[in-house]
Amino acid sequence: MASMEEDFPRGGAEKKTTEPKRVKTHDVGNLFENRETAVKKKKKNVEQDEEEKIKKQKVVDEKLKLNTATTVEILHLWNLNIGTLILGCVKEVSEFEVVVGLPSGLIGYLPIYNICDSYTNILNNRLDSEDSLEAVVPLSELLTPGMLVRCVVSSLDSAKEGHVSLKVSINPKEVNKVLSSGTLKPGMTLSGCVESVEDHGYLVDIGVSGTKAFLPKKSTASKQDLNVGQYMSILIEEVKNDGRVVRLTQNPQALAKAFITIQHGWTLDTLLPGLLIRARIKKVTPHGLIVTFLSSFTGVVDFLHLDEDKASTYSQGQEVLARVLHVEPSTRHVSLSLHSHLLPPGGGVLDKYFSQRVGEVVQGCKMTVLHYHSGALMKLPDGTTAFVHKNLMKEPNEEFNPNRLLSQSEHTLRIIDYSPMEQIHLATLRRSTIETTFFRYQDVKVGQIVEGKVTGLHQHGVNVRITDHIRGMIPRTHLADVVLQNPEKRFFEGLKVKCRVLSVDAQNKRLILTKKKALVESTLPLFQSYSDARVGRISHGFIVCVKKFGCIVHFYEDVKGLVPVKELSTERVDNPEGLFFIGQVVQAKVLSCDPENKKLCLSFKAVSEGDIKESQTEKFDFVVGKTVNARVCCKVVDGLEVSIVPEEVPAFIPTVHLSDHVSNCFPLWMALEEGDAVSNIMCLTKNKKKGITLTKKPLLKAYLEDNKVPQQFSDLQVGMQMLGWVKNIMPYGVFVGFPHGLFGLAPKDAMADQFITNTSGIFEIGQTVVAKVTNLDEEKQRFLVSLKVSELSLFEEGGHARLLQGLKERKDIFEMVTCRGESDVLQQLSAVSLGDKIKMIVGDTREDGSVTLSSDRLSEVTVLASKFHTEGVNVTPGCKFSAVILHVDPLKSEVHVSLLPELITKKKLLTKDSKLTATIQYTDKDFAVISLGDTGHLTIIPLRTHLNKILDSKKFSVGSCLNVIVEDPSSEELGGLPLVALQQPNAKHDKTKSKSSGQSSNFTLGEGMTVTVKKVKPTSVLVTLPSGTTGSIHVSEIEESPEVGSFPTASLKIGTEVEASVIGGHTVRGNKFLPISHPNFGVSLTELSLLPRKLSVDTMKIYTPGDEVLCFPSKYDEKTKTLEVHVKHDVIGTVELLAMINKPGQAKHPKNLFKPGQTVSAKVVRTGSIKSSRLSLSLTGIYKLEPGLVTMATVWKVVPCQGLLLKLPFGNWGFASVLDVSDVYADNPLEPYKQGQLVRCYIIEEARVRNFKVSLRPSRLHKDQHKNVTDPEIQSISDIKEGQIVRGYVTSTNDKGVFVRLSRFITGRVKLQHTTKYFMDDPKVLSKHITPNALVTAKVLSVNTEDSHVNLSLLSEDTGKPDLLPESLDLKLRLTGEKKAEYDEKVAKRKRALSESQQQENEKPKIKRKKVEGCPVKEECTGEKKTLKEKKKKKTKTEDSDSGVDVFFREKEEATSNKKCDQVKGKHEKTEPKRLQVTFGFPWESTLCSLTPFAAVDDTHESSEDEQEVSSKPVKKSRKELKQEQQNAEQKLSKLEVELMDTSVRPDSSTMFERLLLSSPDSSLLWLQYMAFHLQATEIEQARVVAERALKTISFREEQEKLNVWVAMLNLENMYGTQESLQKVFERATQYCEPLPVYQQLADIYAKSDKIKEAESLYKNMVKRFRQEKAVYLSYGTFLLRQRQSDAANALLQRALQSLSNKEHVDLITKFARLEFQYGNTERAKSMFDKVLSTYPKRTDLWSVFIDLMVKHGSQKEVREIFDRVIHLSVSVKKIKFFFKRYLEYEKRNGTPETIQAVKQKAIEYVESKGAEAAS
Repeated sequence: MASMEEDFPRGGAEKKTTEPKRVKTHDVGNLFENRETAVKKKKKNVEQDEEEKIKKQKVVDEKLKLNTATTVEILHLWNLNIGTLILGCVKEVSEFEVVVGLPSGLIGYLPIYNICDSYTNILNNRLDSEDSLEAVVPLSELLTPGMLVRCVVSSLDSAKEGHVSLKVSINPKEVNKVLSSGTLKPGMTLSGCVESVEDHGYLVDIGVSGTKAFLPKKSTASKQDLNVGQYMSILIEEVKNDGRVVRLTQNPQALAKAFITIQHGWTLDTLLPGLLIRARIKKVTPHGLIVTFLSSFTGVVDFLHLDEDKASTYSQGQEVLARVLHVEPSTRHVSLSLHSHLLPPGGGVLDKYFSQRVGEVVQGCKMTVLHYHSGALMKLPDGTTAFVHKNLMKEPNEEFNPNRLLSQSEHTLRIIDYSPMEQIHLATLRRSTIETTFFRYQDVKVGQIVEGKVTGLHQHGVNVRITDHIRGMIPRTHLADVVLQNPEKRFFEGLKVKCRVLSVDAQNKRLILTKKKALVESTLPLFQSYSDARVGRISHGFIVCVKKFGCIVHFYEDVKGLVPVKELSTERVDNPEGLFFIGQVVQAKVLSCDPENKKLCLSFKAVSEGDIKESQTEKFDFVVGKTVNARVCCKVVDGLEVSIVPEEVPAFIPTVHLSDHVSNCFPLWMALEEGDAVSNIMCLTKNKKKGITLTKKPLLKAYLEDNKVPQQFSDLQVGMQMLGWVKNIMPYGVFVGFPHGLFGLAPKDAMADQFITNTSGIFEIGQTVVAKVTNLDEEKQRFLVSLKVSELSLFEEGGHARLLQGLKERKDIFEMVTCRGESDVLQQLSAVSLGDKIKMIVGDTREDGSVTLSSDRLSEVTVLASKFHTEGVNVTPGCKFSAVILHVDPLKSEVHVSLLPELITKKKLLTKDSKLTATIQYTDKDFAVISLGDTGHLTIIPLRTHLNKILDSKKFSVGSCLNVIVEDPSSEELGGLPLVALQQPNAKHDKTKSKSSGQSSNFTLGEGMTVTVKKVKPTSVLVTLPSGTTGSIHVSEIEESPEVGSFPTASLKIGTEVEASVIGGHTVRGNKFLPISHPNFGVSLTELSLLPRKLSVDTMKIYTPGDEVLCFPSKYDEKTKTLEVHVKHDVIGTVELLAMINKPGQAKHPKNLFKPGQTVSAKVVRTGSIKSSRLSLSLTGIYKLEPGLVTMATVWKVVPCQGLLLKLPFGNWGFASVLDVSDVYADNPLEPYKQGQLVRCYIIEEARVRNFKVSLRPSRLHKDQHKNVTDPEIQSISDIKEGQIVRGYVTSTNDKGVFVRLSRFITGRVKLQHTTKYFMDDPKVLSKHITPNALVTAKVLSVNTEDSHVNLSLLSEDTGKPDLLPESLDLKLRLTGEKKAEYDEKVAKRKRALSESQQQENEKPKIKRKKVEGCPVKEECTGEKKTLKEKKKKKTKTEDSDSGVDVFFREKEEATSNKKCDQVKGKHEKTEPKRLQVTFGFPWESTLCSLTPFAAVDDTHESSEDEQEVSSKPVKKSRKELKQEQQNAEQKLSKLEVELMDTSVRPDSSTMFERLLLSSPDSSLLWLQYMAFHLQATEIEQARVVAERALKTISFREEQEKLNVWVAMLNLENMYGTQESLQKVFERATQYCEPLPVYQQLADIYAKSDKIKEAESLYKNMVKRFRQEKAVYLSYGTFLLRQRQSDAANALLQRALQSLSNKEHVDLITKFARLEFQYGNTERAKSMFDKVLSTYPKRTDLWSVFIDLMVKHGSQKEVREIFDRVIHLSVSVKKIKFFFKRYLEYEKRNGTPETIQAVKQKAIEYVESKGAEAAS
């Protein structure tokens, strides 16, 4: 009971024990938590309590004696408590934290302050004193990854979202706290940390109080010195003085054999993790083993820690070797491990502690074992084992269902971590984790768009959670495009944000994001590395530094560049700080880039719109005919600006390319809105100015998909028919555009079959047409086309399909318009369709004769009946009729109907193929609504039977009759309407047959006949047909599979008869193959075949690169150096010279390599554009270049000192470095090579697309023949060894040394002291004797594999070669060895003596050198040399101001000029342009964010105080000095009086402001300065008080002064107040001042502070309240146009014209037009001016304004047209003379001598005409 009382005190004084030895034991009752109940339980029955305690104590004692374990489980997080001892493995070491891998895949975090007490003291001392001499050793030198450590759980803090942060400690005082001096025994293994470093060893902290542990240096395992805080595992070698002194050892062999024994006295209380024990298996369970050790202790081994090789062999009673994993002191639970990597000979440092497979998704995994309480073991396809924890086998909200998992044969998992303790991968089966895009920081790529939620806001920025394990930060400068003063108003916890990744540091888990809209939405290429910043490219970046020499722009990762001051703007920039600010997003163009040295030069002014479009479209793989999807971004006058998805590349769809039907283009444009998706559009053209142009014309898309489209001018042939569109209409003809940028001219006489007098009105711009090539001009690359229908066969049919397509487009338009809203108009329009009959009431009759009608069903719609449709009908208003619907226009909200009785009659039954007379009832540009005789049926027909057909206005006018044939009485495609076709009047011209040839086209495909061989050619055989005409048999149509090398045509003899079949024909002149269905087949040469097979029309094989084909050489072209071969009768191939030969000698006579008509095997390299009818072939067996191939090449250019630029086969390029041209380096390695020379080369690698790194080394070309190479190729840094002799070429020589190129990517450096034995005062001597690309021999001194740095030596004693410098220079030898040491000692002594003498001079009294207090010393004023201390200060200042980016130039330091002492004051004051002349520059009209702290003008007092502190002893002053001081005091007093009288001096205190306000109480300028003074000190309330005082003090007559103060208060509240406080000030200001100026000022404040919604709301109120004020409309219009709301501005103008008087209209329209020129649409502005000037042509002032604007915004042609209009006005001669003068000045600036002379001639003509008028 006594012991129980001691363990469970009941209160009162603590009971003292007299036992001399106190053993610390754990309270038995804590196992059952009796302590709490004992304290809280009331004392009701003491005896009953005592009996219960005794019973419980007996039960506990029995359990402790048994110490049994019945179940085996893995270590879970909930099993851990504070104080749990665990064995862990170091996984990662960062700057302030160590990640420790624990058993069962748990992760612990070891903070830097949990190492040991000694290391923590060093950290505290360093924090307390920055000048502490005690160095702090980083964690990476104390702990290394893979090291096993004994640790204790120090905290289990709950983090956000339910996670637990497990922190551990390796402090020996916490790990070994259960040990005491008496328990220490020799042979024990402990963990400890170095406490201090002694002379002969180290004092080690083992956590046992009263014990000093010493580790001799000879007993350490490492040869290197240990640091304080270094963790180690040690073995007690000797114990002295009852454990007060112990000697330790780190002997690895002894540690490996150190088993714990009973003699060591280990108990369950003192047992530590990491101990090695011998155990006996007590029980084998499905989940692991239960073992006993130390005779009576029990431990468990879970299934994760069983030896996998012996798992099935364990049996009861078997002895095993185990390592203690973790010990729970409170429950005495001990877990062990049997893994071999934790047992001897290992157990100290693990070789594998991480895996590269983390994050990998693996499919096809099988579940081998499932442990219901722990998890499952999975077998991966490669045999690797992974463990999935129970919690990760299901989704967070799902229930665990093991049966479902077991029923699945295969699983998909993601490897999430690697556990070094078990040497096993950890995985998850959660679908959410497997499917997540970002799992690790390595998965996040720079430049990616990511979305996350805000988790916190701090002074440096905003924290964002991307996923559960990935966090990022948005720096404060990247929260918006402008710097936010109050980011907490915009960002709050839980807010979803969309950002772009700026940089990723996966190792340190740092992710930097940006939310700048310009960066996030940028479509320009990203500069993620210096290699991405190619010259000419443009990208978005942000300014990080603004200096006088320019701006430094940061991109992504560490890419930075300099924009010199001359490249900032097209105009001169004297003060870059005033134009740019840090954080500003800019567009920069690369002028030059040096990736090796990380230097990047940029330009702002070189950025043009064309360059931006080219950069935006660079990342898109543009191919004409490629089908893409897009999203509408903006609607412009002539089309749609779209973004191609998902690449987000800008493109443009012209309005005329939205449909093949001109009448549907504009309605489609109107129906589409921003954000709409446009699918199935096709790439058409791409150029630098306009970017990518897309088309949605269905016929053009089908034409491009057919792959017959000519890509360049050389592909065109006379007679070819192509599909295009009308590009431009001129008086002399029509220009037709085609894909791939081709366009031809259709002259006036070739536009139609009939005679045309005027080209206008025949075709419309954008109309789809078919054109036939009629003439080619090879020299000027121009061609003519014909649009005559009689000459065309392409798209001759298909009117039915075009009709259906056009109607489908109109249906889509209707659906798009109606889905925008649920208005009554749209609902009524959607309820009617063609042919519906509705009761109508006649309304008014219009001037054109049409009648308006009304109906209940169409109450909100305009219903019209034309004059034709009311003939014979009484249209008196109020009459009721039945009307039939003819047309519904959803855009105009109109319905066209007919009242004719014959259309309202009952419909009759139609029969197929019946012929009827139809009447046109309604027409537009493409379709017509017709009535079918007297049947009562209505339907739609196309107006054009051919795309090029010219409409006959008389034939297709309303009321005209047509003959039609019914093809389908009720067509589903037309919605139940009849489908009819026009009857053609057989007027189609007959194609004449050639009379000269006498051939008949009555052949059928495959027709067989007997022919006679007439003539045998190498590639064809001419035969005589039975009709007497001539036919041809191609060489490929003679034998099915001819042997390579044979001549198929040679097998046919002249005069022999053979059986052949017709397969087509070819033109006689061009030898072009024609199918039998071609219209010109009748005038062609019949093509036959001897092969017994059936052919179909236009059958053609599709060739792909790599296909092997048989071909037949035809001829060799010497100019192009290509061989033309025949593959089939309709397929021709070309072979370039490099693809014909394998040796350079074969190129001498390429004609002799192959004979015409010989069968040759070839491989397809690439196909042509026109249906693979032209192939590029290779005869060498290679069709594409890959690394490892040997091929021929042509020397294109010899690059001095660099290498050879080679032209490779198949349009590729290669570069051979100077080190790759030979196996034996020579002095001039490039001398044997000349331009045009043929060489063999070896492909090393592909550097970029179609560019390869190649080698000409014989050892590469013939690997087996060249084994011993004089100068072997260095392929990696590992090939270079220290002490190796190598040769290389000198690249450069400077003051850093000599740089020698050793391989393509490795350059070594030779320090100056290792270049020559001579001493050089000037390193330029060396550069004179060592030329670039000189061959040198060097010795490798050292190799740094991490940085790829190689240090070399060129000394003759190292290389055995002569010295680089000749003896004739008479240079001194460089000192070495002892002589150099003596010389260095002398120099050091000399420096010490010099510094001592200089210090004595500095200690002299400085007062004697003074003349006037506060004035610089004379020596300094006269500009003499500066002291060493001042130089150091200057150097430090420049280093601090360095931006971290190499600058290409430095401005020269300006020499200091002599200044007088009385010129010190006022030198910092600068005058700036003033509006209210606020000296402080208070921005009362915009924002208050740019205020800078006020700096004192005169700082001489501080300098004088410093000098007084230096003089420690008082010096007796002479009478002269006293008199001088008195004079100085008088001068200071007089200067102070002058300052007080001078009003231009800046006040720097409240007293000075108050004094000035007494003299000028009504000056708002002074009051604003006073407010700014308080704001600079962040005294917001004081500034408000000053403003209120100003309003009370300023006289009521000074309205403008009061208004200035009110505006300043509005600015103040906008920046620092709330919306409520701002509204209160605004309401007060409108009461005391004129309301309109206050409204305007507040609107400007809103607009300049980017509060767009508030500004727009205020402007709307202003328009309502001040509707008669023109200034309101102008300011609102300016705001709208600046926000790119051109349509809203136009609507505002219309409203203003209705509200203002007529006399103000002209001025208002003119000013709106000027705003349109400045901010909006230039075309709209021109039309507005034209409209005004057409009404008021004599307003010369408006003409002058219009001319000024057009000179600035228009083209020269437009400016000249306006001048020509002005000089012909009927105004006074004086005004015309003024305009002629301006016209002449303009031409002198922008024109040519011819245009200048033309203006003078016009002036002479004007004078002569006026003179003639006066004379008459």
